[in-house]
Amino acid sequence: MWVRVGGGMESVPGRRRHGPADLDFPPPDGPWEPLALNGRLVGWAERGGLAVARRSSELGQQIADEQRTHLLTRLGHKLRSAVLALQESARQAAFGRPELLEAVFEQAQEVGRRAAAVEVAAVLPKDGARGVVLGAVLNLALPNAVRKLPPEAVVLGSEPALVEAFTRAQEWLGGEGVTISAEPVGSWWKIRVASSGALRPLSVPEMGEPLLRLIVDMHLDGWLDTTHPGRAEIYLPAHRPR
Repeated sequence: MWVRVGGGMESVPGRRRHGPADLDFPPPDGPWEPLALNGRLVGWAERGGLAVARRSSELGQQIADEQRTHLLTRLGHKLRSAVLALQESARQAAFGRPELLEAVFEQAQEVGRRAAAVEVAAVLPKDGARGVVLGAVLNLALPNAVRKLPPEAVVLGSEPALVEAFTRAQEWLGGEGVTISAEPVGSWWKIRVASSGALRPLSVPEMGEPLLRLIVDMHLDGWLDTTHPGRAEIYLPAHRPR
């Protein structure tokens, strides 16, 4: 079966990813029957039914919790390492090594970055999902990016989480020379974030794709596709005015 994890699907067993979670995008190797609870698609299986749908929903939540816990554990470990390094540099600077003060400043900044990543992974957005103009989000997150956006590109989500997602995408892809385009795909906006330069390795790999995936898939109920080198494709629910 396939179970819904955030805004995408994962196979059980195998843990292959597929998305976005939509009746118009069934998983490969079918045929599959859709599984729904309270009008929400929660998975696909060879045979449907309420009991199978409930099991699919439970498995999806279990996988989501496991992924969040794993990422938090890794980020927490990297944060503790940075704190220990900062403490040692500060101790040496205080006892006869003033040349280490510059390193102390840089290490303090790194501690702050890692702590912010832990906070993003641990805290669910407080703002409810609403219609947000994509261009307005990019004004805050990526003001210097080259944009190719239709004026009607409005997504459904938490604005702070959207800003965080695109900021993290830029950092992961390399920071400079970012181009963003968007096109409607069914009930979704497919947003392509591409970098003209080579992918820049992060000091903490977990702060790249894994953290971006958690924000997009879990916080925004979207789906992150990273199968194409040099770019990320982010599927976000389209806002449909009533």
